[in-house]
Amino acid sequence: MVIRTCVGCRQRADKTTLVRVVADRDDTGWTVEPDPGGSRPGRGAHLHPAERCLKLALDRRAFVRALRLEGPVSTNAVADWVRAEVARRA
Repeated sequence: MVIRTCVGCRQRADKTTLVRVVADRDDTGWTVEPDPGGSRPGRGAHLHPAERCLKLALDRRAFVRALRLEGPVSTNAVADWVRAEVARRA
């Protein structure tokens, strides 16, 4: 069992219950994207696939800190993924 910490709620959990997120750089800045397979290169952060944890992470700017990002950051891709995952599980 591998333990990671959710950047939203800061609770420790098994890696299999969290989704890994990574940042991609383009012309306009950074985009935080989900990496459900956990295989994309680069620094990653982990998040529970829950609206509560997403909101906490966004409010605290946890993605910026955990991924060490500077400049404009878009979190729309990870927010859309979490919302779709929540809807799928309901």
